[in-house]
Amino acid sequence: MEGDTFSGLGNGTQLDSKVLQTFQKNFVQVQNILDQNRLLINEINQNHESKIPDNLSRNVGLIRELNNNIRRVVDLYADLSSSFTKSVEASSEGDSSGALKSDGKAGHKRNRPC
Repeated sequence: MEGDTFSGLGNGTQLDSKVLQTFQKNFVQVQNILDQNRLLINEINQNHESKIPDNLSRNVGLIRELNNNIRRVVDLYADLSSSFTKSVEASSEGDSSGALKSDGKAGHKRNRPC
């Protein structure tokens, strides 16, 4: 798989398989956190509906955990966005991999009129 490229982005941009593996790993992490958040939200709702003082006190910690998870998801998406942007820029500038765009031409930026 080393050196494999992906050109399914519609504009012919090719991405290294390592980049795709990183994206997949991060998306799996995000999905796991979101699944955990769903469970936290369910528990928070149950505690709230119970009106039991101990359960309501427990919600403070659960809500903090939920907020921290949301921050982690935001950070992961920011990292993904940054990595994706760098990958696309490197690919479109004809990086050292020598990859060609799907139209067979080297990746050079073209200025478009506004």
